Amino acid sequence: MRAFADLFAALDGTTSTNAKVEAIVRYLAAAPAADAAWAVFFLTGRRLKRLLPYRAISDWTLALAALDDWMLGECYAVVGDGAETATLILDQIATIPGEPRSLAEWVEGRILPLRQAPPEVQQRLVIGWIRELTRWERFTLFKLLTGELRLGVSQTLAVRAVAHAASLPATSIAARIMGEWTPSAAWYADVVSPGVTEADRSRPYPFCLASPIDNAVADGAAIEALLGPRADWLVEWKWDGIRAQLLVRGGRVYLWSRGEELITDRFPEVAGIAAGFADGTVLDGEILAWRGERPLAFAALQQRIGRERQVARTARDIPVVFMAYDILEDAGVDLRQTPLIERRARLEAVVTHLPAADLGAPASGAAAARAPLLPFEDDAAAAVGLRQQTIRLSPVVSDDAWAALAALRGESRTRGVEGLMLKRLTSAYGVGRKRGDWWKWKIDPHTIDAVLIYAQPGSGKRASLLTDYTFGVWHEGELVPVAKAYSGLTNEEILEMDRWIRRHTVERFGPVRHVEPIHVFELGFEAIAPSTRHRSGIAVRFPRMLRWRKDKPASEADTLAALEALMRPVS
Repeated sequence: MRAFADLFAALDGTTSTNAKVEAIVRYLAAAPAADAAWAVFFLTGRRLKRLLPYRAISDWTLALAALDDWMLGECYAVVGDGAETATLILDQIATIPGEPRSLAEWVEGRILPLRQAPPEVQQRLVIGWIRELTRWERFTLFKLLTGELRLGVSQTLAVRAVAHAASLPATSIAARIMGEWTPSAAWYADVVSPGVTEADRSRPYPFCLASPIDNAVADGAAIEALLGPRADWLVEWKWDGIRAQLLVRGGRVYLWSRGEELITDRFPEVAGIAAGFADGTVLDGEILAWRGERPLAFAALQQRIGRERQVARTARDIPVVFMAYDILEDAGVDLRQTPLIERRARLEAVVTHLPAADLGAPASGAAAARAPLLPFEDDAAAAVGLRQQTIRLSPVVSDDAWAALAALRGESRTRGVEGLMLKRLTSAYGVGRKRGDWWKWKIDPHTIDAVLIYAQPGSGKRASLLTDYTFGVWHEGELVPVAKAYSGLTNEEILEMDRWIRRHTVERFGPVRHVEPIHVFELGFEAIAPSTRHRSGIAVRFPRMLRWRKDKPASEADTLAALEALMRPVS
């Protein structure tokens, strides 16, 4: 545990990427395999589910330090992090070293079993552990117990460090740590194995990501100045769905989201039809809610995402397609370094020649083993239609001139897409986001002018500042909350607004301040949909502040009716 806490401290104490990689490599070189496995688990952003509420940690800290509750609240207001606040207060408690335990022993033998213990046992155990740990070990323990451990490294950096420690290509390590897995010595041995492991067959490849093009690049001349000749680029629509990889390997079908979640069972129609592909096929694409010949709003797809039961019924209500736009593996051959122009030809051949077996008939043999239950299996005609429509080839936008594409981009919302994807025809399928070969040319966001009505403190370094805002628009003479945002202002504007809020607070509800409705902000967001969970009846996606409208009085802010007019139908 001490070695892992030291690694946490080293990562927290530097902004140097190389220094972070070196610290991780040193740790992995010295750690037992089981400890290395848990370290990779945490380094890649995975976390334990919360075992204890912060309130319990706070109460036990106050009891140990003999402090009043108000003191803890004042300390937290300055520090902004519950675990760090408790750690600093407990500095007065002397450490009495106990028996040294490894990270795996702590997690598997102490922390995880705590979930089943009654509260009085939890308190006795945690207080005992606090007494035997140093400051950084205590801090690490609190982060683990509350499920809030973040080590301050990206997954790309973690992969680079593990690859360096194992003397393996980063692409191999990235693929092996994708998806679901349980940390163990055996798992780590597979990760750093120089050969092909059994687990490699079920995991997706790391996703290749596109870089955003600035919204100021809006016409043909500007895009040509940035990217060069139109003939060098493949252009597709920018779909608004779930990015996913579809794998057919070892007689089984796997559907992975970009968030590394296995979602095969959520979309049985896609997985069942994919069983018709040859073994060793991996496609990259987008899952979209779809009806007729156009995508539905993302809010419709969310109804499929959140359902683990009654999948067949929701599949009937909200049909989906898998829009394939790349092929990463064909007949078991890794194609990622093959130029895109060749991958596209292979993709077209694979998708358009999907066997036309009658999926409504009972499956047998290998197909029965790998095809999940289809929602329309009792209707042969429906099954055939489903097969023909569910796995599609993402169309290429064929206009020859950048100017024509700029005009098409302006039509994106009417087509139910987010803009255009621009991919260099000679590009490989890389790992993560590398500028230059793949670009997303999205449409400008929706914008509204809304009034600041509530504010509360941020977190971390912003814990002492009021930076998290709630905005409202007018409806029947009152301001109705429609969005929360905390990004978009400069540091100077944040300080100015913080001072103003403190002087113009009307009411307080715990940390939330109701302020005078004076300031108007232009908000940007990607989409808007009906919502029964919000008082306004709408929900917006990815709201952020675009500018502080000091030139506009609150009375001229937008109305709820104006927002409702922006909505696309969910179905």
